[in-house]
Amino acid sequence: MPQASWNGAIIAEAGDGAVEIVEGNVYFPPDAVRREHLAASETRTICPWKGTASYYHVTVDGQVNRDAAWYYPDPKPAAENIRSRIAFWRGVHVER
Repeated sequence: MPQASWNGAIIAEAGDGAVEIVEGNVYFPPDAVRREHLAASETRTICPWKGTASYYHVTVDGQVNRDAAWYYPDPKPAAENIRSRIAFWRGVHVER
């Protein structure tokens, strides 16, 4: 079962087949992510083929992992399969 964790907390957990894998990154469906561990970030980046990514800070027990999650709210057509799905990096452990 795909799972993301950081600082001892499970941040996301999805059933088999519920995630999308793009460029080696696991994108969780929005309802598989525990929103209490996310805080909005103003960071945005641009991917030439996916579009503009928005970010979240991951928070656990008062500790903050800045911009450790990202998603594409309005992706380009080639990346429509990851619309609003959330991926992690910067020390967040992701198991497939």
